[in-house]
Parts: sequence; structure tokens; C-alpha cells
Amino acid sequence: MNASELMTSHPKSCSPNDSLQRAAQIMWEADCGVVPVVDDQNHVVGMITDRDITMAAYTQGSALWQIPVSSAMAKQVHGVREKDSLEVIEALMRRVRIRRVPVLDSEGRLKGILSMSDLARHAHRTGRKGNGLSGDSIVQTFAGICEPRTTGAKEPVTKGTPAQITA
Repeated sequence: MNASELMTSHPKSCSPNDSLQRAAQIMWEADCGVVPVVDDQNHVVGMITDRDITMAAYTQGSALWQIPVSSAMAKQVHGVREKDSLEVIEALMRRVRIRRVPVLDSEGRLKGILSMSDLARHAHRTGRKGNGLSGDSIVQTFAGICEPRTTGAKEPVTKGTPAQITA
């Protein structure tokens, strides 16, 4: 099984110039905690989470409608390709400690989004029937994601891993 078979297709997105109020509205309407940030050609240039919005509002001391998404979004994005296996995606999530990844076409355009929740629901529904995911692997991945980060440490980018985009 690969990313395109399990992803949420056509996720809502916003632009770097949108306000945090718009990003929060998208999250509310789509019942999600992350919104991909895309340019005019639908290339992913960042990701914004509900936590990013909250922290930006607190640290910048302005109303959400006054703060652009670009000032709070993550600019280093780890994405996956449509044909990447669930095992590759799970390993990426564990390695870079992220819960959600954008799914990109060969040109880096947004095609979908895949979350830890998607993987967990899939593993629960199917058990370990050839998909490579198990309850144990999902728990290990979630534990890895939740591991405290060390200050200033950066993950090296290695060959053969899913796409990494830096805006």
C-alpha cells in the first residue's frame, strides 16, 4: 500500500500571504490541525499548525487577521511522494518527529495529506495483512514523534528518503 491509497485527497490549503485567521478558519471548517501552505502553482512552501497559530498570536501580540501565515509557518517541509510505501512514510514521521506529511506529485505540487491518525486507523482495521504496519509499529512511531527534541539539533538529510522542501 502507498500514500495515494490512504491519503486525504485535495486537502484545504492556504497561501503564505493569507492571515492566521484564514488558516484557523480552514482548520475549523475542515476539522484538522494542519494546513499546507502553497504558492500560486500549488507547490508546498510550508505547513501551519494550530499550535503555530496559537504561539504566533501569543508571541506577536496581534490579532490573527493582522498576522500573515508566512510569519508562523514551518518553512522546512518533509513531504512524501504518492507512490511511497506506508513503511517509508512511517519511518520519516518517526525520524523527523512529525504527525502529518503532505503528499506531493513529481513536481512538488500538493496532492494530499497523510497523518499518523490515518496510519493508526489503517493498522487497526487491517491488522498486519501485508501492509507492513502493526499496532506495535504505530506505537513506536508515535513514541518517536513524542520524544523531546534536543536544542539546536538538526536531522541530516540522507539519500533515498522522501522529498524535503525548504522554502
